[in-house]
Amino acid sequence: MNQTRLFSPIKIRSLELKNRIAVSPMCMYSADNGVPNAWHQVHLGSRAVGGAGLIIVEATGVRPEGRISLGCLGLWNEEQMNAFKPIVQFMKDHGSVAGIQLAHAGRKASTQVAWKGGKPLASNEGAWLPVGPSALPFDNGWPTPHELTPKEIQGLVADFVSSAQLAQNAGFQLLELHMAHGYLMHEFLSPHSNKRTDEYGGCLANRMRFPLEVAAAVRNAWPKELPIFARISATDWLENGGWDLEQSIEFAKELKKIGIDLIDCSTGGNVAHAKIPVGPGYQVPFAEVIRNEAAIPTGAVGKITSPEQAEEILQSGKADLILMARELLRNPYWPLHAAKKLGVDVTWPLQYGRVNT
Repeated sequence: MNQTRLFSPIKIRSLELKNRIAVSPMCMYSADNGVPNAWHQVHLGSRAVGGAGLIIVEATGVRPEGRISLGCLGLWNEEQMNAFKPIVQFMKDHGSVAGIQLAHAGRKASTQVAWKGGKPLASNEGAWLPVGPSALPFDNGWPTPHELTPKEIQGLVADFVSSAQLAQNAGFQLLELHMAHGYLMHEFLSPHSNKRTDEYGGCLANRMRFPLEVAAAVRNAWPKELPIFARISATDWLENGGWDLEQSIEFAKELKKIGIDLIDCSTGGNVAHAKIPVGPGYQVPFAEVIRNEAAIPTGAVGKITSPEQAEEILQSGKADLILMARELLRNPYWPLHAAKKLGVDVTWPLQYGRVNT
């Protein structure tokens, strides 16, 4: 059997992933009142059968108004927790570590589902008032969010802790905190969207305060033997006045002190018309720099499509984990095909064993 980095195990705290292929959290916009259903069972279960070492469930709201859309998952009550249990168990039964991304959409909440355009909901469509660090809309035609008070901010920290506890009770083994893509915690981090003059705005330390409070509170509530990731946008893709790589490095250092185990390095999402140079592996350099400068494991994500590309990223020390999205939507069995292409002997599910005869 060939030795590859992509198909070598990785241990994070007490968990061992059988390979370094992770299903990136991808919104399905298919829940009812935040409750997962048969769609999520099949979608997530297929990726487990397909051989991914880690599956991270899509952005899951810690309170109803924290969802991006009415179709987004939530984890603020026991009905949702109980509906997750069989899905989580299926993923684990088929060899994948079950993770979930906890999120609050901030000023980008209350929108249509993606295939209806993703624009803000109208009042007759069930719209609600989004919240944010400052009363600044995401874009023209978007609602002006309610500016959160310090007391409300502390309530949100408690919501993340409550959702983490529900996630543990549902059987999840890994958490990811969503601090990227222009959603609430990213909005606090970026001077583009955070114009506060209190202890939650202004200098970098103040803008980091709320996300770090969430990270510390969740780390304290989550079992010490289980990992927590943070997904960040390493840059707003603005030349001036936004969140950037230098600030991301400092933020990653602080997250490491708290006990966050890996930085999932994405970019963008906070500036409506930012020019993003999308191309193969375009976000990998951010993962490499943060890994080296902050001395913390990182995950690479974005336009990673081939086994050889993924292997090179790992072999050259640019990241420790490969997170894949669109390619795993196209082919949930990508890990099994990638193993064959790299000359690695992996076992297909018994039910599919005839493919090798």
